[in-house]
Amino acid sequence: MIDLHCHSTFSDGSKTPEELVALAETAGLTALALTDHDTTDGLESFIAAGKNSSVETLPGIELSAEFGAATLHILGYGFDPTNDALQKELKWVREGRADRNVQILEKLNTLGYNITFEDVRKHSSDDLIGRPHIAEALIEKGHFKNKDKVFKQLLGKNRAAYIERRRLDPGKCLEIIHAAGGVSVVAHPGQMNLTRSKLRCLIAKLKEQGLGGLEVWHSSHPEQQSVAFEQICEEFNLIATGGTDYHGDLTPNLSLGVGFGNLSTPDNVLEKLFRSDSDATESPTEAKKIA
Repeated sequence: MIDLHCHSTFSDGSKTPEELVALAETAGLTALALTDHDTTDGLESFIAAGKNSSVETLPGIELSAEFGAATLHILGYGFDPTNDALQKELKWVREGRADRNVQILEKLNTLGYNITFEDVRKHSSDDLIGRPHIAEALIEKGHFKNKDKVFKQLLGKNRAAYIERRRLDPGKCLEIIHAAGGVSVVAHPGQMNLTRSKLRCLIAKLKEQGLGGLEVWHSSHPEQQSVAFEQICEEFNLIATGGTDYHGDLTPNLSLGVGFGNLSTPDNVLEKLFRSDSDATESPTEAKKIA
């Protein structure tokens, strides 16, 4: 089995890149892709850890795209992490995240929650700070017992302390992934809550802009939904991919490779993903060598 969707401490996961590789090896996975949100900072140590293991380590990323009220995330695989155009756009997104954090903390303090950046930084191993780290700080301060309550009351979309953040245009996401030599994939389409007709319209438009695949197998997708997504892949000649969306301790009862125990992404996805006619890029073996 393989897992093409997981997150490390460089975004909103609780495991380091090295710990993810060790977990994947213990689980018997043959390949793992690190797809942190809007950053490639964890890839160097991730790829290096893979060289000393039986696990094929693949460079990945998860970009948040602007798409009205719905959530559209686009995964990228097999790209060059050092690509200037890619890094320029990621810097713009991260700067927006920093501004957003300032606004969130200002709102929280206005609402009576005494919290500082120093409180939040203790829960992040990197400069990339997000809502999960703010939630952990609120819990440590004794304001809440768990993250679910924090998000439902304060940090979730349209809640009291929620602030929108910068997102790239979907076309721009595809453009920068392809410019860096990668393949683009729409992540967890089931979470978009679109009708089949609206999803097909979106996929058709993105396909014209160079979309390479669709994340068919995901921890949140029931079997029947995955079957429907496979049909969409066949209709638009897209590569069907899969991953658990593992966040470590932030996703309790979910394991690398198998999700909640009902997920299985076949190895042959890699050959389709990295050697497709529509997206010629380096093979998984070559991708592993990127540092």
